[in-house]
Amino acid sequence: MADRLTREKRSWNMSHIRNKDTAIEIKVRKFLFSKGYRYRKNDSKLPGKPDIVLPKYKTVIFVHGCYWHRHPGCKNCTTPSTNTDFWIQKFNKNVQNDILHKQQLEQFGWHVITLWECEIENNFDKTMECVLQDLRRQLNNQSG
Repeated sequence: MADRLTREKRSWNMSHIRNKDTAIEIKVRKFLFSKGYRYRKNDSKLPGKPDIVLPKYKTVIFVHGCYWHRHPGCKNCTTPSTNTDFWIQKFNKNVQNDILHKQQLEQFGWHVITLWECEIENNFDKTMECVLQDLRRQLNNQSG
């Protein structure tokens, strides 16, 4: 299906998509804060500027949009039908950067959690319970 917007309008739309403080990031942060977890946001000193940094737990959380970060098998992981080569290169670069940043963080001793947009939207309580369990395990591993 061809794009119904002009090239200029599509460019304007794409330039206004937020890359931090998205609704799903805010939802995750509010939940963590309500449970007593304190964090930093988008720490530029760390590879990939993780969305949430929990120094006490030596843990970072990336909140990935399924579309932009290519969530495998997700229905939200579509590819535009126009300018396809450009988009495939763009998406591949995003995925490669995600892998590189995770490897770098792990080499520095950080525990990395990746949350996907669809998991947060479709099953928030279960997703966040898994995060809490993971954080408890991290704290136990550090003290034990």
